[in-house]
Amino acid sequence: MDEVMAAAEIADYLGVTRQRVAVLVDRADFPEPVAHLSVGRIWRSSDVRRWAAQRPSRIQEDEQQ
Repeated sequence: MDEVMAAAEIADYLGVTRQRVAVLVDRADFPEPVAHLSVGRIWRSSDVRRWAAQRPSRIQEDEQQ
């Protein structure tokens, strides 16, 4: 089974707030969720890690303004 992340886990992994995650996951270049559960959307951990590795300097960009 693939490891998965919800918004809280993504926030912890990226070191950003959940509010920032809400912005990031709505971007066109963010991976599609693999499921919509009662707790919210769920993403494959490997997809999130790959996405983050491709844009290390832009993840926190809007939070610092």
